[in-house]
Amino acid sequence: MNKRNLLLGAMASVAASLPGPSSAKRHHNVLVGPTLLTVSGRIGSGNRGPLDPALDQLMVKQGLAFKVAHAFDFAALSALPSVSINPTLEYDRKRHTLSGPLLSDVLAAAGAKIDSTTTCQIRAIDGYAVVLRGAELIERRFVVATHLDGQPMGLGGLGPCWVVFDADRFSDVARKPLNERFALCPWATYHIEVKIAAE
Repeated sequence: MNKRNLLLGAMASVAASLPGPSSAKRHHNVLVGPTLLTVSGRIGSGNRGPLDPALDQLMVKQGLAFKVAHAFDFAALSALPSVSINPTLEYDRKRHTLSGPLLSDVLAAAGAKIDSTTTCQIRAIDGYAVVLRGAELIERRFVVATHLDGQPMGLGGLGPCWVVFDADRFSDVARKPLNERFALCPWATYHIEVKIAAE
């Protein structure tokens, strides 16, 4: 065996014995694209570490904090079962098809247990935030919409993610003026914090 092959073999042995990038802090569901939605709070083990005060600048400026979170890219959201709703939107007063996974399925994928004691703070990229009760997000079948009329929603419009429900289907909401029906639906949603109601 020549010196070059010996050196390459030794290097391969050392490399194989080194800890991989996930060994110190093992997380599952490695992302292949940029994060679109981050879920923190009362979740499972997560797939990313704590908020980075240097690099998570938007979250820092909006006062968020977490030790572990679950990040979803487009592929992770698309891997969940998709549903469609057809609400009348306030912006053009027309019915549109919005599709994506149920919010309850996204939260379940993050390891959250949603019930009557749970609340979720839904935050948009502009800082607008609402609190949804667990029972309400299940009853009204809130969706994390990623598509509008069959097309992915982009940043600068209503997306990339919009936590929304079909307001036309619920009489207590449908009787309100159109511009008041979506107060609990922050478009450009990027963060959800799961809490117990008493917290």
